[in-house]
Parts: sequence; structure tokens; C-alpha cells
Amino acid sequence: MPLRRYNSLILGLLFITDHTWLYNFYSLPALRYLMAQPLTSERDVETVGSKGVIKRSEYVRIITGALYSLDYNMTADLLQEESRIPLDSPELKLLKKQVLDGNWEESVKTLCTISLLDKATRSLASFLILEQKLLKFLRMENNVLDALNVLRKEIVPLGINLNRVHELAAWIISPSGYRNTDQDAKSANSDILKKLLKLLPPSLAIPPTRLESIVEEVLDLQRGACLFHNVFDRDLSLYLDHQCGRGRLPSSIKQILQVHTDEVWFLQFSHNGKYLASSSKDKSAIIWQVMNGGKVSWKHTLIGHQKPVLTVSWSPDDSQLLTCGEDEVIRRWDANLGQCLHVYEKTAVGFISCAWSPDGRVILAGMTDKSFSLWNVNGAELDCWGENTLRLSETTITHAGDMIAGIFRGNTIVFLDWEDKRCRKLIREEEVITSFSLSKDNKFLLVNLTNQEIHLWNLEGYPRIVARYKGHTRSRFIIRSCFGGCEEAFIASGSEDSQVYVWHRRSGKPIQALDGHSGAVNCVSWNPVNIYMLASASDDGAIRIWGPDPRMDQYGLGFESSRWR
Repeated sequence: MPLRRYNSLILGLLFITDHTWLYNFYSLPALRYLMAQPLTSERDVETVGSKGVIKRSEYVRIITGALYSLDYNMTADLLQEESRIPLDSPELKLLKKQVLDGNWEESVKTLCTISLLDKATRSLASFLILEQKLLKFLRMENNVLDALNVLRKEIVPLGINLNRVHELAAWIISPSGYRNTDQDAKSANSDILKKLLKLLPPSLAIPPTRLESIVEEVLDLQRGACLFHNVFDRDLSLYLDHQCGRGRLPSSIKQILQVHTDEVWFLQFSHNGKYLASSSKDKSAIIWQVMNGGKVSWKHTLIGHQKPVLTVSWSPDDSQLLTCGEDEVIRRWDANLGQCLHVYEKTAVGFISCAWSPDGRVILAGMTDKSFSLWNVNGAELDCWGENTLRLSETTITHAGDMIAGIFRGNTIVFLDWEDKRCRKLIREEEVITSFSLSKDNKFLLVNLTNQEIHLWNLEGYPRIVARYKGHTRSRFIIRSCFGGCEEAFIASGSEDSQVYVWHRRSGKPIQALDGHSGAVNCVSWNPVNIYMLASASDDGAIRIWGPDPRMDQYGLGFESSRWR
């Protein structure tokens, strides 16, 4: 209750106590009336909100439109009645009714009475309505002449959309051709009204989803400003301003996996996030299973290589795994059974990298003679070419399957056309490139350099560096980094100082350095499904699984239960 009304009511009650002659003035019906009447100054305030920047009329109209879009029509009608702020002007309300009724002649006349329209908008809106008027005549028998008059006398003088004018003229010449098509003939008038309203200025016809657009934009801004944002959209709430804490990032050691007997050089989560594969200097690879609740357990140890295993690569459906021995062979394994399905080898040449095509039918291999080759899964070599690469070359195939990417001449990454092997995109750094990785959408490239920097390249259009990440150390070994977290909003990297580093992808700001390993951290992998799980591989022979620290869970999300999966 407003303070002024409240004070008046109390004053009246006090007088009633001591002066019974005032009773009739402050009788119960009178008091009810006093409480129910709005103060003029409150009802007529032009703005709402503490900053005075929200116009009351616009605010109410947008809410009314949202209510109608939610089919709360009675509530929307009541809001207009009580606020005395109509959603639509009388002219627009009439225009809507005429369009829904298919009264195109009167619709054009009403459109001309709306003063807020500029010439261009009025012409576009008139064209849309007159087009329906013409088509209505064409749907009738013996009304071709009326349709021709609409075209010649009303549509053509507008001087717009000549291609559509020619189509309408063709239908007039052969109306049967139009009647036999579903195009426009069965279009509901409500669809025409939607198209018409989109042409009108927002101040006249407020978009029905305007409130949703405003709220979504606010959430996007809050999400973008949140340095630690790592939560799915379904978990966002309108009840509070969105802000994540460090507790939503993997920062605590959940498990230490110690099955390898020597340095662990590489690891990678499967696409479905249910498995983790690792490779080691001990000449083995291991498949780990991610259980419900986030626990990682040993599944298979893959034995067969005669030299250290450099890398692994999951097939697109996660049913198979490639392992690449150092200067040796590539083996293809059944991930479920742990059995070797095929060995790829070439006389006098060893392999140093491997990757799958998106359809799982072709294998890309980098070789010690500085060449690349394509193999089908059955072991037949399909193609081979040399590009003067370095021995540390990495290779991958874009998710669309149209390009092959690899390190060439030390400081350059080239994207080659899948068919003719011609260069389609070039990334050139000033320093030597040690490793790289593509984002899920293939729009960004993460490049590790010998100068202890990681560069983020935007590959759309002309490639350019959009962020740089510093802080980790690298002097002798190949250190790998990865994208991760919700919408890949973070960058994680290993480091020779035994730590795992995490940066905010967009801003480049360092977020945390994770201690735990006792040797150089060679590789990291962020679970693509469980955004709270990060794995790291080290020269100490261990794999560490990182998850949220429950002590930092300020929002009571309970990562130890259902969310830590």
C-alpha cells in the first residue's frame, strides 16, 4: 500500500476513535474505496524501474504481447483495460481483423490511414496485401480480368519486386497453372498477417517474442561476462543474476590412474564422453571407461606395439580406436573387446600420426619420410603425397570431411582440399608449431608454439589470431592443449612445470593452475559431454582426473552426485 494512502487511512481511524462524528465519512465502504483507488501520480508515472529509463507504455505493451504469445489472452485483455495502454492502435487492430478475414480491399485502405509508415514500408506492405487480392481473383473462375486490373493499376505502380510481378503476370496468363499448385493458394491468412507485421516498425507492431528476445540477450550478456561460466543453458535461471564461481570448473583431483609403467604421452576422451584412451612410452595404450557418477575404471590394455605409442584416435562412432607407434605401425582396435582388428604398415617407412575421416571409412597417416597417406579400413593405400613436412607433423581431417590439416615446414599449418590436395587455407606463425587442435565446429584452431605461447585462430574468412594464452612452460617436449567446458569456453594445456593451466577462451585471462603431477604434463583432454571432467597425462606415469571442488560449490549444485557424470 502506498505510504500516502496508508497515512490517510491511519489518520481516519484515529479520528474515528475520538470523534464519532467522522464515522460516516470514514465508514467501511468509504475506506475500501480509498484503498482501491490508485493515486494519480502513481498511475501516470511515465517510467518504471529505479533508473527511470524504461518507458511505462513500452513496458506494458511488451508484457501484453508476451501474454498473447503465451495464449494468456484474457489476462492480456485485462492488462490493457486496467493499464489503459493498448497493445495496438485502433488502425492496426482493424488492419489485423481485415487481413485475417481476407478482406484485402479494405486492408489496403486501412494501411493508408496509418501515419507512422514511411513510403518504402507502405509500398512493401501494400504489395503483400495486393498480391493476396490478385491471388484471390485467380482462385475464382472467370476473374482473370479483375486480377489483371489489380496487377496493372495497383501493383505495378508500386515499382518494387519486379521478379514477383513477372511471376504474377505468368499466372494471369495461365491461371490453371497457379490453381494446380499449392504455392500461396492454401496459405493461411494468419501467415500473411505474420509477414505483414514483420514489415511494420516495432513501435507500431511489437514483435510477439520481444520479451523473450530481451531476456535472452540479458542472459547472453551475463553469461559472456562470467569468467567461470561452465553450466548448460538448461540450468540458467531468471530468478537471480547469473554468475558462476570457481566451483563449476574442474579444479580438484578426483582420481589418479596408475596403470602405465612409464611416461604417458597422449590421451583423448571418446566423442560420447564414455571412454578415455591413453598412450605411453611403455609401448601400450589403455582404454578406460567413465562410469556413472564420474569414476574412471580400467577396461583394456592394448598390447602389440614394439615402440612407444605416440597418439590415439577414436573412430567417429567410438567403436574403434587407432594407436600409432613411434616410427612404427598403426593398429586398429575393437574398443569394446580390446582386440586388434588390423595393422597398417609400409615398407621402410614408419608412422607418426593418424586420424579418422568423418565417415569412419578412411584413415589419414603421417609418415617418417615426410609424406602423408590415405588408407581404407581394410588396409589398402588409397593415396600418398609429400609436402616437405617436419617429422613432428600432426594431422587431422575436418568434421565436414572436405579438408586435411597438417603441420608443414615447421611454422605453417595447411588445409588441403580432400579431393585435389590443393591448399585452401594457410596458417603461418613466426615460431615453430608443436601441436594443434580444432574446435568442435571447426571454426577455430588452437596452436601450440615453441615460444611458450598458445594462439587461437579464427578460421572463418581470412584466418586471424583472436587470442593468446601464456603462463605455461615448454622447452623440450611436445605439450598439447585442448578446448573444453560448456560451449568450449575454456582452454586447457599441459606444461613442463608439472601443472595444468586453464584460461578463459574469449578474454585470454588465466583462471587456474592445477598442481598434482610430479613430471611434465604432456597432454590434457576435456570430456566433451561431462563439462566438469578434465584428464591430464604426465611423465610421472599417471593420469589425473580433475573435477569440481565441492568446497567451492557456492550454489549447492552437488557435483558429487548427478551432475558429476
